[in-house]
Amino acid sequence: MGGPFPRRLPPAYRAAARRALRVTIAAGTGFYVLLYGFDLAVGATYALFGAIAMAGLSHLPGSGRQRAMLLMGVVPVCWVLITLGTYLSVRTWSAVLGMLVVGFALAFMAVGGPRFAGAATGLQLMYILPSFPPYDPGSLGERLAGATFGLALLIIAEITLLPEPSALPYRERAARAADGAARCADRLRTAPYTLPEAAQRTARALSTGLRSSQVPEAERPAGAGVRQRALAHTGLATRTLLGRLTVLPPPPQGAVPPTDEAEAEAEADVGAAEGARAGATQRPDPLRAVMEVARETADRLRGRVPDGRAHTALQQARQALAAAEDGSPVALRRNAALLEVADAALAMSTAADIAVRGRAADVPAPGRFWYARQRAPRLWWRRLSGHAAGRSVFFQNAVRISLALAAARLIAGIDTLPHGFWVLLATLTLTRTTVRETRTTERKALTGTLVGALVAATLLAVVGTDIEVYAVALPPLMLVTFTLGPVKGVGWAQALFTVVVALVFAQLAPATWQLAEFRLLDVLTGSAIGAVFGLLAWPRGAHDELRRSVAVLLRIAAEIVVATTAQIAAGGRRVPVVTAPGHRSLQHALVMAESAYAQYQSEPQGLGPPQVRRDWQAALIAGHHTLWGADRLLVPAEPVVIPPLGREASESVIRTGDRIAAGMLLTSARMDPTGDTAETPAPLHAPTTSATMAADPPGAARAYYATVSWLASLATDLERLAAENATEAETDTGSGIGSDSKQGQRQRQRATTVAASRAHPASAPDDPRSTHEQ
Repeated sequence: MGGPFPRRLPPAYRAAARRALRVTIAAGTGFYVLLYGFDLAVGATYALFGAIAMAGLSHLPGSGRQRAMLLMGVVPVCWVLITLGTYLSVRTWSAVLGMLVVGFALAFMAVGGPRFAGAATGLQLMYILPSFPPYDPGSLGERLAGATFGLALLIIAEITLLPEPSALPYRERAARAADGAARCADRLRTAPYTLPEAAQRTARALSTGLRSSQVPEAERPAGAGVRQRALAHTGLATRTLLGRLTVLPPPPQGAVPPTDEAEAEAEADVGAAEGARAGATQRPDPLRAVMEVARETADRLRGRVPDGRAHTALQQARQALAAAEDGSPVALRRNAALLEVADAALAMSTAADIAVRGRAADVPAPGRFWYARQRAPRLWWRRLSGHAAGRSVFFQNAVRISLALAAARLIAGIDTLPHGFWVLLATLTLTRTTVRETRTTERKALTGTLVGALVAATLLAVVGTDIEVYAVALPPLMLVTFTLGPVKGVGWAQALFTVVVALVFAQLAPATWQLAEFRLLDVLTGSAIGAVFGLLAWPRGAHDELRRSVAVLLRIAAEIVVATTAQIAAGGRRVPVVTAPGHRSLQHALVMAESAYAQYQSEPQGLGPPQVRRDWQAALIAGHHTLWGADRLLVPAEPVVIPPLGREASESVIRTGDRIAAGMLLTSARMDPTGDTAETPAPLHAPTTSATMAADPPGAARAYYATVSWLASLATDLERLAAENATEAETDTGSGIGSDSKQGQRQRQRATTVAASRAHPASAPDDPRSTHEQ
């Protein structure tokens, strides 16, 4: 890399140095211009801390241009927060109440995705800053002007100073994956009708590239709006399509897959009577239709405007597949696999159309695309209300930090602590989601603050009132602080930042060595408050919540498995309702479990002896397989009467479903044992696919094969989940790509589903950090 940073610097230092340079120039310029150019001490303070709050102490994801766009939207919010803080700070009770409400609202913003979560800390500081003396509503104009000036300089710096290249957009990632699916479908149309290892590796790489954990935060489609939900849905459907293609079984021996009419005419070398007979039995080639739809989807995601004929052709090909006469079990499984491939491709095409056109897109009846006609306020309300409960880790974190900030403001107001702003700053930045992490962080922070206070006290005592020294020393010290702090850790950050604030306040008013003493006292007070509320409010972080949420998830999934197998065995009339019974409850349980898992991954190991490691990803996969598999089996695209299964088929399906449900309930009890559950339950032996899948009953109907394959995938999930000390491998969960062992893939190939006439693929979970379904 060229420029002011040599190549030998590690990447972490280079990234921190770029950010530090932008923060230093924006904050320093605003501070010096307003303080020494216009003699506006209040405006200079807000310009300095505004830039530091939004860039130095916050983590805004994305490139410089993306952060600049986010900051432009943040400026009006900062105006509101500064105004509220200024007027509510006049009385202690109103300041405490405002801190409680505003602190909760800003912390709860994390449900909106990485951008909102990244801006939350900076916005908290913009409200905290005017909540302390001087209580002067008359200076509101200068405060707003100073903050606006500092943020404007920061926006310019983000765009112009050492800008990073933008990451690959998610739409382009999805388009490339769709192109890969088109190539796979084309390859599967010819002998040997399977994908070579190189093509499978490419498909795995494309699918993995759509996982949220592999996508930069600024590019993740994690928002609640229509287009963001649809883009996440596009990625999920594309991964599902790639997974279905990689496990597509070859046609039965002696059978020739259908080809296009044009290709059949070109290849036919038969007599007139034989040609007429072939034309009468000609069926559309579903894999060619899938290939064309995938290419059409890629074009749409890249901004082109396809005519949609490929989507219509695939719908017709799918109808022909669903209407095909029954055959041998091998033929039924091949036909079923093609139906699922077509379903995944249709879902991908529809979701991509919504992602590009929004509510103007042509969508089918509600169901998987329930959000397509919803307006943004309603979708945001659904997201917020879904997490407004004690079982949500977003809610827990917001309650914890808001109570801690309100208590800090109360203590600072009652005791009239000098520079009480530092108390709340320490509470905000040092409180963590677990007691152990908070204790470790505060120990390092207090050590760093003590060292920084000693340095600052020495500097103030030696230099005295020589403001020029402070003015010259501040910019390079800020550059070092915001370069080393993020890389070296909280101890270094607190030590250096203590000296920075000492140099700042020494320029605003005459200061003595006691300023460093006040800084240390305030950080100690804020740390103590954070530790107390970390101990009282969900002290173990997401560990216990993850166990509870996964247990609830498996209990609901077990109920759905039993109900679904009973309905399949009994048959009856099926109508196109929105979702299958139990869908909403299981979907909500999935969202709670995924958000808890996301926070659990970011936390250190809990207190006490090492816990038995479990493959939590397998539990999430089982939930998704249950959710969409039940929908696919019970919710048809149009009204249809399903005959009951035969006696042998019914007994096999119900027996297998009961075993799967029992395995889910036993696993649930181990995850979250109740008061009357043995502390060490009996060893769990999950039902394996080979044990639960009996021989095919003679004359079994399509619904039997669909249900058996669905239960086989759930048995594979339970095998992984039941394994003691299972490692949470970063496997791709795209419905077949790397999500199971080779044995599990062979088992699913043997039991590939005969899909019900439903244009919904069975969805596997994306990375749990993305809760787009809520």
